[in-house]
Amino acid sequence: MLVRRVLATVALLAVAVWLGGLAALGAVAAPVVFSMVSWPSSADAMTIVFRRFDAVAMACAAIVLATEAARAVAGARPTRVDRVRAVVSLLAAGAAVLEGARISPRIAALHAAGAIRGVGGPGLDLARLHDQAEWCGKAELLLLSVVVVLHVVSLSTPAAARRTV
Repeated sequence: MLVRRVLATVALLAVAVWLGGLAALGAVAAPVVFSMVSWPSSADAMTIVFRRFDAVAMACAAIVLATEAARAVAGARPTRVDRVRAVVSLLAAGAAVLEGARISPRIAALHAAGAIRGVGGPGLDLARLHDQAEWCGKAELLLLSVVVVLHVVSLSTPAAARRTV
């Protein structure tokens, strides 16, 4: 029981950093920077911010997946909630890695080459990649919210009920 609680605490702290960062960047920082700072400085700044956050998100994803792996090796029989939470965590991690390792570097390269979103071939690519990055961020927000709920359900289920699932 103590191991489960410690692993859940570590996972939830990582999810909090990841989820909070996504919300702060998407709902606060990006809209403010893009509306108040002129182009290309706004894109320069946000490219750096998003690339740094990608590293944070991927590190948090690794921590969350490590806690799920540790639960699996700890010997406790996984419940249905545990299995669903592990799959949802894996999907969220996949979205973070896709965004951080594939989408964001391509956005940064297009921006560095002078592409303007929606203008010309490179600009259309930039717009498409930006839409993909937004989709990944929204998917991560949803999936991580589900992970939190599943941790709460798992921790609030009595030990005897967990053994019978």
